Amino acid sequence: MDIKQNILDKVNEWLSPTFDVETQEAIKTMMTTSPKELEESFYKNLEFGTGGMRGVMGVGSNRINKYTLGKNTQGLSNYMHSVFPGKSLKVAIAYDCRHNSNTLAKVVADVFSANGIQVYLFSDMRPTPELSFALKHLGCQAGIVLTASHNPPEYNGYKVYWEDGGQIVPPQDAAIIKVIETLKYDEIKFQANENLIQYIDAEIDAAFITSSIENASFNTSKEAKDNLNIVFTSLHGTSIKAIPQTLEKAGYTNVNIVPEQAVPNGDFPTVKSPNPEEPEALTMALALADKINADIVVGTDPDCDRLGVAVRNNEGKMILLNGNQTMVIMTAFLLEQWKKEDKINGKQFIGSTIVSTPMMLELASGYDVECKVGLTGFKWIAKMIKDFPELEFIGGGEESFGFMVGDAVRDKDAVAATLLMCEFAAIAKANGSSVYKELLKLYVDFGFYKEHLVSLTKKGIEGVAEINQMMVEMRQNPVKEINGQRVIMMEDYKSSIAKNLLTGEEETMAIPKSDVLIYYTEDGAKIAARPSGTEPKIKFYVSANAPLDAVENAPDVEALLDAKIKNILLELNII
Repeated sequence: MDIKQNILDKVNEWLSPTFDVETQEAIKTMMTTSPKELEESFYKNLEFGTGGMRGVMGVGSNRINKYTLGKNTQGLSNYMHSVFPGKSLKVAIAYDCRHNSNTLAKVVADVFSANGIQVYLFSDMRPTPELSFALKHLGCQAGIVLTASHNPPEYNGYKVYWEDGGQIVPPQDAAIIKVIETLKYDEIKFQANENLIQYIDAEIDAAFITSSIENASFNTSKEAKDNLNIVFTSLHGTSIKAIPQTLEKAGYTNVNIVPEQAVPNGDFPTVKSPNPEEPEALTMALALADKINADIVVGTDPDCDRLGVAVRNNEGKMILLNGNQTMVIMTAFLLEQWKKEDKINGKQFIGSTIVSTPMMLELASGYDVECKVGLTGFKWIAKMIKDFPELEFIGGGEESFGFMVGDAVRDKDAVAATLLMCEFAAIAKANGSSVYKELLKLYVDFGFYKEHLVSLTKKGIEGVAEINQMMVEMRQNPVKEINGQRVIMMEDYKSSIAKNLLTGEEETMAIPKSDVLIYYTEDGAKIAARPSGTEPKIKFYVSANAPLDAVENAPDVEALLDAKIKNILLELNII
């Protein structure tokens, strides 16, 4: 195939002496053997999305490598000097178990130090939430994590945190990107000032674990903790560095780690995908749970910010909870503990996202706290904490298996969340109940909410175009009726317009713009569509609800909701 001129212009820049011989040779090989791969590697610059910047590792402007990350870091260094003039600057850097994460983290540390910025670099891989904690603990102005979360092994990524411990958000992200885009690659300062690089480890670990226990444990009895039979898997990731230690220090003695998945490994050899959202990822953990009759299974993604949970249903069978269910369970538990301690006075809030379960709003109402709802991504929940200092943040989450307990960590945190789930499970079991039974009781109190997610993968340049076209068609031809129910409202977060489809009335939404479209039907169903900000996917989120009058009627109501969701997906031609 012919190589387009705009691609050749970029390629020729990367064939200059600014780039090392190894990079130049790899590009020359692609030019002769893989022109399609060459185009994919250079057709655009890597962009910041929902969870920072993620991409396939390799050479080129659309790949994760020392030059793209070096340019990011040089731009961020320049930006920091401009917004903190005359200040002694500090950054913290962490990295996960992925291939090249440690070497890329050192490149990033080198560039910061070359720009006169003090660097605190973890000496080994650590969970992402520990970086957010360490940044605040050490009084840094910024932080970086090298991770691609649960993406496939060929990916890596770069997440930027600010001095509040949360990820960067608009308009600051655009300001930083603007600085990065003005840079040339030959302006990157790669020559480290080793005197400004300090390695950190055990002292920060101890403080992080202590903080996690303070935020996520509630005087559960020793007997209850001893009686809870836990299976844990790190899925070859970084959580092995923090979760077993946190559970042990919190007093949990019966923690059974899946041995085949306990060793960190960037190839994630025992799973198709190291994502606890995927049922297959917890196959080994579930097998161990059945073997030892465990009460609860917890599995985390490679950088330890998401957790998947399985518990026993009323028939004693292990079932996987979805992210909405774990979020509701943990939020309700926190709210109940705060209520028992008489700490709720109308100045508290919980956080959620626009594609998560509406049941969070019902919980907030039931406990007389506010529920703030933001765009997808925990950076928005962190921003809520920053924007409303007069309110106390209790906890919050999103449907994609993330949860945050309190504000010591300003990102989703599987360490504190795992401990919180175990606290809830231990107390329930000690009281003759179970996690599943308590969830059903919540459905009786607040309504039975059932959600389902469909992700369609569309890779490459063509995939991006196909996803964009799907969103265009949904906007230009809005659905009027779904499953026999009229669509009464359409929220378009790209235009910031909420439109009543029955009256034609329009309202401007006071929330940052994002490529998300949500339909609401007259019977309370909610259907959202959005391109993923971290993967080559378009995601469809469906929520349906119905009243539940008694726990014993849950199977019938669940069957009704499952049928409704299936009909919605069929009508929209999503399955």
